Amino acid sequence: MTELKGKRVVVVGMAKSGVAAVELLLEQGASVIAMDQKAVANERLVTLGIAVCAQDPAHVIGADLVVLSPGVPADADVAKAARAAGVRVIGDLELASWFLQGEIIGITGANGKTTTTAMTGHILHSCGIPVQVGGNIGTPPCSMIATSRAGQWNVLELSSFQLETTETFRAHIGAALNVTPDHLDRHYTFEQYAAAKGRLFVNQRAGDFAVLNWDDPTTRAYDGLGEGTAVWFSSTHEVERGAYVSGDHVMLGGEPLMLTAEIPLRGAHNVENAMAAAAMARLAGATHEQIRAAVITFPGVEHRLEFVRELSGVRYYNDSKATNVDATLKAVAAFEGRLWIILGGKDKGSDYSPLLPALQGKAHAALLIGATANKIEGQLHGITTVQCGTLDAAIREAYRCAQSGDTVLLAPACASFDQFESYEHRGREFKRIVASLGATQ
Repeated sequence: MTELKGKRVVVVGMAKSGVAAVELLLEQGASVIAMDQKAVANERLVTLGIAVCAQDPAHVIGADLVVLSPGVPADADVAKAARAAGVRVIGDLELASWFLQGEIIGITGANGKTTTTAMTGHILHSCGIPVQVGGNIGTPPCSMIATSRAGQWNVLELSSFQLETTETFRAHIGAALNVTPDHLDRHYTFEQYAAAKGRLFVNQRAGDFAVLNWDDPTTRAYDGLGEGTAVWFSSTHEVERGAYVSGDHVMLGGEPLMLTAEIPLRGAHNVENAMAAAAMARLAGATHEQIRAAVITFPGVEHRLEFVRELSGVRYYNDSKATNVDATLKAVAAFEGRLWIILGGKDKGSDYSPLLPALQGKAHAALLIGATANKIEGQLHGITTVQCGTLDAAIREAYRCAQSGDTVLLAPACASFDQFESYEHRGREFKRIVASLGATQ
């Protein structure tokens, strides 16, 4: 249904992606109803003459199409009512793909997708290859239509929430970095979560590529979901097509690309991210020399093992985007020890016990905040835990106790929505409070 003129379309969820979907639909001539759990006026929609109504299943009866924002579960009551009435239900990514010009690089994974998406865009831009970056990072897919054109790459970070509501969406190059338990409060089982990620590959055709992590059994199983050719990356295995680590070198297409030490980001997981980005950039036309030069100059992304400051010999790192256990494990592995780690937030149905062996011998203490503090404490018997309640109190506790050579690491292993608007908000608050240390003590 790419002809939307005169169609009655309901958009559910008025965060940034939902508002972008409303704008696109209006441009296509649709009659739009905007719904949200909170029927609060949106400044942008007011200028477009659109009022936001309450999320009521009755509103979808008689609609031609329902578009769900990523934050709205695919099994929400309004979605169930639409399907029961025979109304097609899609997500904003599917909608955007109907109109997006140029080829798509889609990147998913439980962890690393923001860094890898940003790095892939950085490499292509550095090479002079036309590119724009968006999706789950920065610009919503529906807001990228106006700036898309033939001959350009659209590099999209894609979450399971976006992928689960796709039907015809197709990426010329799709990448799955890793799949570990996450968002089980929404997907209920790991198998359903993994299946949502795998939708990135089901519509691929001959001539498309699936860039997959050989070392992850779940991503390895995505090979063959569609007709795309598998291109691998691995830290442990010499792959025939793709990138792998050999000694202290990253190899790409069987030829040396760069030294692992030249990758400017901390942690073995960022070597994997760089290999995936390099493999995709090579498929998009970048040369080995161009890729190496671009990776070396990559500045990293905010809220991902972001160095904030050093004060009295203590270094502070913001990894607020570590919103699940596996991401926190990767963050911990990037440091040798002497950690004061801040954990906690909104639970996503996670098991925090895998953090215990990683933190034993490395962490002075785990400073616990937010709604999940008690659950985490109950699963981390064997290391020192301190109930701090708030992020501010945790930072002040670390500042009081840490000695020169120690590291204070925010890597919460939880969502942020108990105390913050987003992980970005949490990370900015961490940086603000850390910047104030010393001046106000």
